[in-house]
Amino acid sequence: MTQQSLFIVIEGLDGSGKSTASLALKKLLEKRLSREVMRTYEPKDDAVAGTFIRDILEKRITQFDPFMLALGYATNRLDHNSRFIRPWLAQEGLQVVICDRYYLSSLVYNSSEDFSFDQVMLLNRKALRPDVIFFLNVSAEVCRERMNQRDEPLELFETKLDLYRQKYIEAMEYLRTNRAENIVAIDGNQSVEKVVAAMLREIEVLLNEH
Repeated sequence: MTQQSLFIVIEGLDGSGKSTASLALKKLLEKRLSREVMRTYEPKDDAVAGTFIRDILEKRITQFDPFMLALGYATNRLDHNSRFIRPWLAQEGLQVVICDRYYLSSLVYNSSEDFSFDQVMLLNRKALRPDVIFFLNVSAEVCRERMNQRDEPLELFETKLDLYRQKYIEAMEYLRTNRAENIVAIDGNQSVEKVVAAMLREIEVLLNEH
C-alpha cells in the first residue's frame, strides 16, 4: 500500500448494517476529500466466479463442495483486486476504496474442522492487505430482527448467526495475532451517523500517519 491510498474494509454479520454504513462513509469521505471514493463489495458479481458464488448463496446451486466455494471466493477476490481495487488505488493522488466484506468473511464462512484458518489464508495469500478492517459489532438477535424486516428469502449464510458471530470473534483474533491486522470493532447498534463518525476518527488517524 502506498502513502497515497487507503483500503478500507467493513465487515460484520448479515443485518449488521455494512451496506448502509459503507454508503454513508463513501458520501462523507467524498465531501471531505473532494474526490470520488470507490465503494465495492464481495463477492464481486462481475469478477471471476461471481455468478457461481451468487448462485450458491441464493440457493440456485445446492450441491457443491465447500472447498470449491472457498476456491471460488479466493479467485473472485484476486480478480477483484487485479481489475478493480489495485488500479483504483494506483491512480495519482489520495485514492480510497471501501469494500463490503473481504477475507475476514472467508475465514468465517469458508473455514471448518477440515479446513483451518491457516488454509483459508493460504488461498488468499496474494490478496491486498486492508489498511483497516471495521467490524460492525451487532448482536445476532438485532441482526435477525433487521433481516426479518427485509421481507426477502434468507441466503445461505444468513442463518446460524450466533455461530457465525463467535467465528468472527475467533477470526479477528487470528488475524490480529498472526498477521498484526488493524481491526477496529465499532458498535453497530448506534445510529448510522455515529457509526460513520467512529470510523472516520480511525481513518483520520491513518491519514495523519501518512
